[in-house]
Amino acid sequence: MFATAELLWALIGLILTIGGTWLEVFITTGPWNWADGIEVFSLGVSFQVGAVLLTGCLGGQNAAALSQVAYLSLGLLLFQVFDLQVFTQGGGVSYLREPSFGYLLGFIPAAWVCGYLAFWETLKLETLALSCLSGLMTIHAVGLVYLPLAYVLQWTGENAPSLVESVFTYSIAPLPGQLILVCAVSVLAYGMRQIMFY
Repeated sequence: MFATAELLWALIGLILTIGGTWLEVFITTGPWNWADGIEVFSLGVSFQVGAVLLTGCLGGQNAAALSQVAYLSLGLLLFQVFDLQVFTQGGGVSYLREPSFGYLLGFIPAAWVCGYLAFWETLKLETLALSCLSGLMTIHAVGLVYLPLAYVLQWTGENAPSLVESVFTYSIAPLPGQLILVCAVSVLAYGMRQIMFY
């Protein structure tokens, strides 16, 4: 059975993941350049992956994995029944045929891995960074296994980009922005766990 705290973190993780789906990550120029004005640059990724990793770092493995099971379940069922869009390109059972679904599926083991490693030893920034990086690599590993499977089984349809283009679109192109997000989540989780005394 889940403890009340784990259920609360799972709910927080679910809300953060849904909200993070729709929020794009931006960075600014360095403070030393602010005299000329603050410029904002998009990293080309959303906060979705950051929410998965943050939940693992703060809530632990069980709460984080449960939040992602709930996220995928809502995305697949709510769109089907109520036409409510949880994923970026819709939802419903037909979303299983999207090349990007493997990356969403990777949220569950990634959340567990990140949560497990984040509480593996006493609180250190390096441990949190390693746990977030491991979670990110888990997302990409599951996605990269799912992509060829989707193409071999012809789930993607005739108008889908090639497998190489999909690998670039879903794994290579967002990786630099996601690595910056890993750094930010690690620092944020470290500060929050210091404040919450655990």
